[in-house]
Amino acid sequence: MDSGNKPYDKPAGGIDALASSVRALRKQGILGKGAKTMLRANQPHGFDCPGCAWPDRNPHSTFQFCENGVKAVAAEATARRATAAFFAAHTVSELATWSDMELEDQGRLTEPMRYDAGSDRYLPLSWDDAFALIARELQALDDPDRAIFYTSGRTSNEAAFLYQLFVRQFGTNNFPDCSNMCHEPTSQAMPEQIGVGKGTVTLADFEQAQAIFIFGQNPGTNHPRMLGELREAARRGCRIVVFNPLRERGLERFADPKHPVELLTGKGTALASHYYTLRVGGDLAAVNGLIKAVLEAGAEDRQFIHEHCRDFEQLADAVSAMSWRDIEQGSGLTEAELREAAQVYIDSPATIVCWGMGITQHRRSVATIQSLVNLLLLRGNIGRPGAGACPVRGHSNVQGDRTMGINEKPAAAFLDRLGSEFGFEPPHRHGHDTIAAIEAMAADPGTVFIAMGGNFAAATPDSARTQAALRNCALTVQISTKLNRSHVVHGREALILPCLGRTEIDMQAGGMQAVTVEDSMSMVHRSAGMNPPASPYLLSEPVIVARMAAATLPDSRVPWLWLVEDYDRIREHIGHVVAGFEDFNARVCAPGGFHLRNAARERDWSGIGGRARFIAHALDPADASMPAPDLLTLTTIRSHDQYNTTVYGLRDRYRGIDGERRVLFIAAADLARLDLVAGQQVDIVSVWDDGERVAPSFKLVEYDIPAGCVAAYYPETNVLVPLGHHADRARTPASKSIPVRLRAATDAVAAP
Repeated sequence: MDSGNKPYDKPAGGIDALASSVRALRKQGILGKGAKTMLRANQPHGFDCPGCAWPDRNPHSTFQFCENGVKAVAAEATARRATAAFFAAHTVSELATWSDMELEDQGRLTEPMRYDAGSDRYLPLSWDDAFALIARELQALDDPDRAIFYTSGRTSNEAAFLYQLFVRQFGTNNFPDCSNMCHEPTSQAMPEQIGVGKGTVTLADFEQAQAIFIFGQNPGTNHPRMLGELREAARRGCRIVVFNPLRERGLERFADPKHPVELLTGKGTALASHYYTLRVGGDLAAVNGLIKAVLEAGAEDRQFIHEHCRDFEQLADAVSAMSWRDIEQGSGLTEAELREAAQVYIDSPATIVCWGMGITQHRRSVATIQSLVNLLLLRGNIGRPGAGACPVRGHSNVQGDRTMGINEKPAAAFLDRLGSEFGFEPPHRHGHDTIAAIEAMAADPGTVFIAMGGNFAAATPDSARTQAALRNCALTVQISTKLNRSHVVHGREALILPCLGRTEIDMQAGGMQAVTVEDSMSMVHRSAGMNPPASPYLLSEPVIVARMAAATLPDSRVPWLWLVEDYDRIREHIGHVVAGFEDFNARVCAPGGFHLRNAARERDWSGIGGRARFIAHALDPADASMPAPDLLTLTTIRSHDQYNTTVYGLRDRYRGIDGERRVLFIAAADLARLDLVAGQQVDIVSVWDDGERVAPSFKLVEYDIPAGCVAAYYPETNVLVPLGHHADRARTPASKSIPVRLRAATDAVAAP
C-alpha cells in the first residue's frame, strides 16, 4: 500500500512559504487587498496579527513575513460571507455533518442569529433582542455559578477586563479559558520557584544567548516568526539543542523568505546543532538526566545558588538517587546523548530554555516545567542577559487575558483592587476550569454557557462527553467571527453574536479605537484595524460585553456603555486595578508598547521569601517499566495548514501529507512489530478505565518517530482524550500522551 507520505527535503520557509501564502490570499478572494492588509500587520499604527503570541522584532519594519500569519489574516479578512441567506438554506443538522474546514470556509458571520428548534435553523434577530434573551436567562438562574463564561486567547485586554468585571459583578469566577488547555502548568509551576508565571526573556536575550534548548515545540508551524530569531542565533554560532519526539523540518533548516539569497537558492540555514528524538512523555526523565550530568561534572554555579536559591541539597540528593538506567528507559535517550547535550549546556555562559504544548499537555507537566527551571537555576540562567525561561504561548493574547483577570482562581489582591475600583464585593470562591465546566454542564440542564471567541466544542478533550454537555445547556452563546463546530453543537437556546476582527476598523462615539494585547514576552502594544467591517451589523467585543452587562445588571454602578465610547476609559481603570499597567494610556502609545516588569528577570525574589527555589521531582516508576506489547503512546499535533482548531487546508507540507488529515504517523519498527503496513486503515482506540473511545479510519504513515509512539492531528483525535486524563494539579488535558491500541478499521469515518 502507498502511505501517501512524500518526504520534504527543502528548508522550512523559502519560496514554498511564499507560494502557500499567495494560495491562502487567493482562496479567500483577497489577493490584492490581502497584500495591502499584511503591510499593516504588527506595525505601530496597525493591527496585531490574530495568530500566535510570538513578539515582534521591529515595530518600525514595513513587513514581517510569517506564512501562518498570512493565513490567519486571510481567513479573517476573507471576501466570503455567511449571511442570513446561507443559514436559511441549511439546517443545523446538515451543518453538523460538515467538516471543520467546510464550516469555517463559509466566511465571516454578518448578523446576530438565534437557533429555532422548529425549523432547525439559525434565524436573524436584533442585537437588542439578543441581549434581552441573555439577560433573561442569566437573571433566571438561582445561582450565578450555574453560568459559565469561556474566553479565547484572541480576546483583547480591554474586552477581557470588561468581561471579567461583568462576570464577577454577576457573582461567579467560572472562567474556563484556553489557558486551561495549554500553558496552565507553566502558570502553576513557575511561581512556586521564581515568583512569576511568565517567561523571563525578551527578544534581546536571543541576540546574546550562547545556547537555546527547545523542548516540545514546533515553531515552523506554530510560531514561524520564531524561526527568524533561531536563524540569526545559529548564524552567529549559538548552539540550538532540540528535544522533540518528531523530527520537524522547521527545527532542522530554515530559508528566510525576507532574505533574497536564501529565497532564491533554497539552501537556508541549519538550525539545530543537536536534535534528540526522545520518547513521547520522556521529557521529565531527560531533563533530570541533564541535571544529573551537570551535577556529576561539578558544573553548577555555586555562587549563584548560595546567593539566590534554596533547597539545592534536596534536588542534588533526589537526582543523585536516580539511576542512569531509569533515566534512559524513561526518556528513550542514551546516557551518552544526555551527557552530550549537558556538555553544551555546561559550555554555554548564557542559555535560554523554550517549551511549548509538547511539554504542558502531559500528566506530569508541572513536574517537568519545574525541572526545566531547576536546570536553569543550576547554572544561574535566570536574570542573566541572554538567558532565561521562555514558555512559548499560542494564541495572540492568551497571556494578556490571564493578566486582565480571566482566571478561575483569582488572586485576593486583584479582587480587592477590582472591588475598590468599582464599588462592589467580588466573589472569592474558586470557579470552574475547563474540565470542571464540562462536568458542570453535563450535570445541570439549566446551565448558561457564553464563549468569548474560540471553538470550545472542537478544542476540548473527550469530544463526545463535551458535546453532550453543551447540548445539555439551557443557552449557549458564541461570540465569533466565523462559523465553527461550536455553533452546530448548541444548547436548547443558542445565539451567534458576530464581532469585529483584529483587522477591522472599530469606530465608536469617541472615534476610531485601538485595543491592546500582551505577547509571550510580556510586551503590551496597541492593535488598530484598517479594513472596513465585514458587515455593518458587527459589534466589537468590548461593546458586546458592555451591552450584555448593561442588560443583565440594570442596577450596576458601572457605566458600561459610557466606557466603550472610548477605550481609553477602560484602560484608565485597568491602570488602577492591574499591577504593572499604571499610566497605561500614555505608555502603550510608545512604538512597540511597553514591557511589563518581571521580578525574576531582575533576580528579585522578595515575593517568594527572598530566594528562588529548587523543587525535586522523582521519576514515575511506570516510565521505567515496559508497556504492554500492543500499547502505544499517541501525541496530538497540528498540521502545517492549521492554527489551533482552524484548518486552512489539507496540506502538511513539511511532513509530506497532501489532501487528507486522518493519518497516523508511526515508526517502521512498530509497523513490523504489530504486523501492519504503511497505507493501511486502522481505528485508534484509547485505553482508559471508563471504557473505549474510538477514532475510526486513520491511514498509517511511516515516519521518523520513536518506537512505541504515534502522532495524529487534532481536533480529530480529541475524542480519544479522557476527561480524567490531565496534568497533575494544573488539569490541562494530557493530549500529548494518550495510551492507545490500534485495530484494523471496522467502520467508515464517523460524522464530524
